[in-house]
Amino acid sequence: MTTEIQEQLLRLRQQLQKANYAYYVLDNPIMEDAVYDRLYRQLQEIEDRHPELVTPDSPTQRVGDKPAAKFTQVKHNIPLYSLENAFDDREFTKWQERVARIAGETDPFELVCELKIDGSALALTYENGILVRGATRGDGITGEDITQNVRTIRTVPLKLNLKDPPKLVEVRGEAFLPLAVFNNINAEREKNQEALFANPRNAAAGTLRQLDPKIVDRRRLNFFAYTLHIPEIEISSQWESLEKLAEMGFLVNPNRKLCQNAAAVREYFEDWDLKRRELPYMTDGVVVKINSYKLQQELGFTQKFPRWAIALKYPAEEAPTIVKDIIVNVGRTGAVTPMAIMEPVQLAGTTVQRATLHNSDRIAELDIRIGDTVIVRKAGEIIPEVLRVMPEMRPDNALVYQMPETCPECNSQLLRPLKEAVIRCVNSSCPAILRGSLIHWASRDALDIRGLGERIVILLIENHLVKSIADLYRLTEVEIASLERMGQKSAANLVNAIAKSKTQPWSRVLYGLGIRYVGSVNAKLLAKNFTTIEQLSRASVSCLTAVYGIGNEIAQSVFDWFQIPANLSLVENLRQHQLQFGENISEAKSTPNSGNLTLLGKKLVITGTLPNLKRDRAKELIENAGGTVSNSVSSKTDYLLVGENPGSKLAKAEKLGIKIIDEEQFLQTIDFQENI
Repeated sequence: MTTEIQEQLLRLRQQLQKANYAYYVLDNPIMEDAVYDRLYRQLQEIEDRHPELVTPDSPTQRVGDKPAAKFTQVKHNIPLYSLENAFDDREFTKWQERVARIAGETDPFELVCELKIDGSALALTYENGILVRGATRGDGITGEDITQNVRTIRTVPLKLNLKDPPKLVEVRGEAFLPLAVFNNINAEREKNQEALFANPRNAAAGTLRQLDPKIVDRRRLNFFAYTLHIPEIEISSQWESLEKLAEMGFLVNPNRKLCQNAAAVREYFEDWDLKRRELPYMTDGVVVKINSYKLQQELGFTQKFPRWAIALKYPAEEAPTIVKDIIVNVGRTGAVTPMAIMEPVQLAGTTVQRATLHNSDRIAELDIRIGDTVIVRKAGEIIPEVLRVMPEMRPDNALVYQMPETCPECNSQLLRPLKEAVIRCVNSSCPAILRGSLIHWASRDALDIRGLGERIVILLIENHLVKSIADLYRLTEVEIASLERMGQKSAANLVNAIAKSKTQPWSRVLYGLGIRYVGSVNAKLLAKNFTTIEQLSRASVSCLTAVYGIGNEIAQSVFDWFQIPANLSLVENLRQHQLQFGENISEAKSTPNSGNLTLLGKKLVITGTLPNLKRDRAKELIENAGGTVSNSVSSKTDYLLVGENPGSKLAKAEKLGIKIIDEEQFLQTIDFQENI
């Protein structure tokens, strides 16, 4: 061991920690991803050679290798209290008057307003500046030790940004899933026929309690810090605490405000009632705290709440309706999902008639019955969910629902795999599985077969023209034209579209196969690292997980898929029809400007109608040039691609100083490799 190696180790850790802080907390990257990756690998190599030098605060130690057997109960050093809620201005005024009376204050006192994040509370403990424990709130006195999961959150520093850290620091905050991440997770789960998460809060809480930290890491939780306890350092106010937390390296909500009186609080509350819908995360209210710690101490606590804080809640959009029926849908992976059919109800500007009930466990938890009056809301203002049942309004003839024991599509026995909440049909010949597989294969992100929608798929199956995906490529115009409401021209167009799909690249074919957990993004990763299906089919689980972004769950699913003879037979049949199962000339031609990565690492947002390009084509060109497309403008956006009739994204981009380009500038960049 040499001093030079130790110094190199320290220097690499400091560089990586600084880069992490700049990227995740300051939202202002200071180094390219490729540079970060190279430094990270250098650090890994040194630590592999000298494991005795590995420390808990090393950037390589964020994600543990081994899943936890279980979580242990831990007692919080400082209790986590709930907050009293105020649902209208009258209740807020009462709280303010009560505080003034107890404190004997006649003059207005300073109040700190912070957005109430709809997530899961965490308690963090640092000893000598190093994170030693992360725990759930639990009952406020005792929580669960989930330290290895907390370490995966990039906005939770493993080491405090202090030269001379105190012996003990306690931090409280909220772990949450950004809406974009939540929507992506649910989109992937929907494609894989898995039960959707009800809302970002439940998804965050469920993620934190995963035994495998690699799953937690993939879900990209975020964290806002809002409370600080340091016995050795005197801090006089909540505002000072927030500033200190930011100094230590934590992400603190930038939308906080120091208010001089209650009128300013009301203005803040009303202002954010409108603006909160533009935020990239869920917030359900405003937390108001008395700024002065001295005054907080004088006020103290009730049995349940601190007297010096209150949560002003925004009214949730909920509505009552009646359950007319409960049905089940069978997806392409055989997942049998119960669905409540309800009297139509208006929620968040749309008419809702159906809501997923996820699985039999959720039905039992709700004790929902046909005929019940239920409260429905849109989780994350997107997904309709049954929030609760109103048993006091249950009619005498309400029917208890039992999940079917046999598949409603093929009458096969349904099974519930070990460690899963979802009941499945495992008959590979089930019409529902075939129907779902064909629809997925023809979908826009897969083989993109225009004209092959659900109606045509059903007709093809009912008329016994297809029994597998490969049968699509044997169809003739005569056979298709014989279907109900299918003319000769439509039949010819569909045959041409099916033939055209043979030129789709290897990554799309892989996604189209419908391997469980393999979404379009993961398919691109796998196709990039395994350039032929032979390579992928021979890859071990450990080889698959070596690909950045591919975890154990995905790897095991891919490995298992290739162990099934019927799947190998499908691949061979498709190969005979000249589908692309590897990189080749046709794939290179379908990817314009291959190697011209002029947008590498850049994030673009598209708004308005482009003169010539359809949005999907523009997105494809951006991704081919190494860029990514986001749905919302943020400080991380590099360019806004603008067409006719742009929306509010244009004003936001101008406000943030983001580069704005039109279609002509964009195409010049792609075609001529010029810098924007």
